[in-house]
Amino acid sequence: MADNGRQTLSLSFNVNGTQYDVEVEPHELLLDVIRKRLGFTGAKRSCDVQVCGACTVLLNGRPVSSCTLPAFEARGKEVLTIEGMAQDGKLHPIQEAFIEYGGFQCGFCTPGMILTAKTLLDENPNPTEEEVIEYMNGNLCRCTGYKKIVESIVSVGKGGAQAS
Repeated sequence: MADNGRQTLSLSFNVNGTQYDVEVEPHELLLDVIRKRLGFTGAKRSCDVQVCGACTVLLNGRPVSSCTLPAFEARGKEVLTIEGMAQDGKLHPIQEAFIEYGGFQCGFCTPGMILTAKTLLDENPNPTEEEVIEYMNGNLCRCTGYKKIVESIVSVGKGGAQAS
């Protein structure tokens, strides 16, 4: 129970390789906790109904809509945000491909696209364009015709770069 009389729950979880212990209210969403409390602002609030993918993070390696997921659902789990993709100051191959192939415009959807693409490439290291299009259908981009996004993702598989 918090000092202000509101009920809270203890949340212990791993975000981008670091363990966090926070008190959350039962209704708090994962997106709000990672953005407002932990400062990982790559995931964005947009539709609030699991349609656009802008709030996507990986929860135990699977893409989830953090805008509708109660934060307590992450208890004891691992969360990966776009901020955790680069390692030792080096961009992840998917991030590099999005830069090289122009797979982003304004960048609003890019974190969710990249995280979802990571899951796809972990499952299928060499997807076809059709497989990419089908897998990414829950991620919307309002700036592009998706061609450059698909090219970026396919290039990682064909280029032999490790997606993990």
